[in-house]
Amino acid sequence: MTDSSTQPASGTLPTASAAPTQASAGSSPSPSEATGSPAHAAALDRTGLGLGLGAYLVWGLFPLLMHALVPASPLEITAQRALWSLLVCAVIVTVVRGWVRLRTALSDLRTVATLALAAALIVANWLIYVYAVTSDQVNSASLGYYINPLVLVGLGVVVLGERLRRGQVVAVAIATVAVVIIGVEVGGLPWIALALAFSFGIYGLIKKRVNVDPVTGLTIETLVLAPFAAIAVWWMHHAGTLTFGTRGGDGLGIGHDLLLASTGVFTVGALLLFAGGAQRLPLNIVGLLQYLAPTLMFMLAVWRFGEPMSTGRWIGFLLVWVALIVLTVDSFRASRARTRDPREAEVEPTEPV
Repeated sequence: MTDSSTQPASGTLPTASAAPTQASAGSSPSPSEATGSPAHAAALDRTGLGLGLGAYLVWGLFPLLMHALVPASPLEITAQRALWSLLVCAVIVTVVRGWVRLRTALSDLRTVATLALAAALIVANWLIYVYAVTSDQVNSASLGYYINPLVLVGLGVVVLGERLRRGQVVAVAIATVAVVIIGVEVGGLPWIALALAFSFGIYGLIKKRVNVDPVTGLTIETLVLAPFAAIAVWWMHHAGTLTFGTRGGDGLGIGHDLLLASTGVFTVGALLLFAGGAQRLPLNIVGLLQYLAPTLMFMLAVWRFGEPMSTGRWIGFLLVWVALIVLTVDSFRASRARTRDPREAEVEPTEPV
């Protein structure tokens, strides 16, 4: 539920997402600043809204693609996603003539090391996400991306030493109770949800330490992953478990291969849509849009894939939604306060898968 890059790579879905930060790194003026025309600014806002909605729709509907890729294993899907994402990134870098930026970033050892660590986190996020979807645990994946903004708040305190506002404290407390309730219901920690939330949250914090545009960042991350992905594909081929390129009575064929290849297109495409939307929209609007993806995942889990929802799970999810409402209201209040005091902090939205 990147990139993802998500920036699945970017996922995944603020405080820590690189995409909003990176998207604005070129000091692009706001629509009104750029044009001086309210009508033109409104048009750009609508464009931004369309781009943002497009990104989160892709991420929210990603489980449909993952399900269609079965019987490919989570390892094969993740490896193919990394390789095809690298190819798509290379094409885009060529089209936009971004090779100079890419070489500059690659010449900085600190940047490469940071993005290599980010790549390790995002591939773990992708692998867990694909496992969740293909093992009929989409609701666990949706829970992970619901609680991601709350995890980011906690990471801000632990890692960055930020102070929580009262609303944030209440939201995190409610979410903690929700996780405990769901844990009791399933007989243990909801590890898929927590692993997705924390892997993407830490990924986002790491990405904030580098100043590269989204495509350059994802290109380097997938470049780091490519040798490992290629080895995985080679191993699966020799083990007889690779589905890509197979032709036989199991019904796999060119359509299956194209679906696997499309994971790279959707990963990079959603990232570009998100970056474009984040440039044009206020942060609080992007923050609201981020809940669209896990909501779509949840709806697919319950009404498309028929995953069971016990009373305990419903209570847990309801508490998470209450926590997110509290966090959103608090963020809007903080946003207004920022106009009076720029030192006020705000949780930034993230992109999932």
